Amino acid sequence: MRLVVLLLLTSAIIFTIYNSVTKEKHGILQVGDNAPDFALVDLDGESHRLSDYRGQGVFLNFWGTWCAPCKREMPAMGRQYTVYKDKGVQILAVNIAESDLKVRRFAEQYGMNFPTLIDKNKGVMQAYNIKPLPTTLLIDPEGKIIKIITGEMSEEDIQGYMEQIMPG
Repeated sequence: MRLVVLLLLTSAIIFTIYNSVTKEKHGILQVGDNAPDFALVDLDGESHRLSDYRGQGVFLNFWGTWCAPCKREMPAMGRQYTVYKDKGVQILAVNIAESDLKVRRFAEQYGMNFPTLIDKNKGVMQAYNIKPLPTTLLIDPEGKIIKIITGEMSEEDIQGYMEQIMPG
């Protein structure tokens, strides 16, 4: 019995140390930092690299199909994307490691007319140190993070954020 308890405690200590080391590796992003580049594939099989959007504002949204606030804000994001996509503002919606079928159904149901990407191995989520969903980062045309929003956004919020990252 003592051996089992000792093994459990040792495992917990090793896990804590590992977690601390990997967290430091990614760091915590802050306003003013350069947004880490990444490449993910959308539901149509097209690759999207964040650096390809340099010169445009990027509304980078992390979400999940099970997330109630995500369900409420996606239609508003779609409507605002229609208004701002020709003004140099892009939405990249990054789903966290769910199946293509589940994400495709969600995207169709909630009118996601913008690139919908799946972070299958959670590498981008870790690089951005995303905790609660939804989390949105506003990235200016130079690739700098200008705002980090956690939680649900209203349509008015989304519109205002898109104005903030619109080029020139």
